Amino acid sequence: MKSIRVQRLCQTAVFAAIIYVFTAYLHVPSFNGYTHVGDGFLYLAASTLPVGYAAAVGAIGAGMADVLSGYSMWAPATLVIKALTACFFTCKAPTFLCKRNYLALIPSFILCAGGYYLYESVITGNFIAPAAGITGYITQVVLSSLLYILLGKALDRAGLKHRLVSQAEMV
Repeated sequence: MKSIRVQRLCQTAVFAAIIYVFTAYLHVPSFNGYTHVGDGFLYLAASTLPVGYAAAVGAIGAGMADVLSGYSMWAPATLVIKALTACFFTCKAPTFLCKRNYLALIPSFILCAGGYYLYESVITGNFIAPAAGITGYITQVVLSSLLYILLGKALDRAGLKHRLVSQAEMV
């Protein structure tokens, strides 16, 4: 039992680090922050790990990227939005890509665009100007979704999820 927990903690740390790198270092500045594909790895983590671990992956990886990249004003929203995003996906399917995980991309988009828009509107006291940033959020979710689907298909073909689960049960 302890080995499964240790393996999940290790996977959580690795996914958080990957999200941090793809968010903090591989991004494009946008109107109100930056656009990145780190969310694609959050979707993969949420398709692999139980929801609590996946929520931690999103909050830690993306939150660290905000704080350590000079965008700390976005960190409170990021902690909540990324943790909630993980809740839309399931790790119980035998593959990364399943009907639920494809459908999870829709509420992920709404939460990302709507959540950051609402957060910026509240902190600035302006509900009109933050609307200009919505295109950046759309771009971010679309690119992250494409990355997730491409990597998910490749990993499913390689049978990686089955091997991860089998390995955890054997230890």
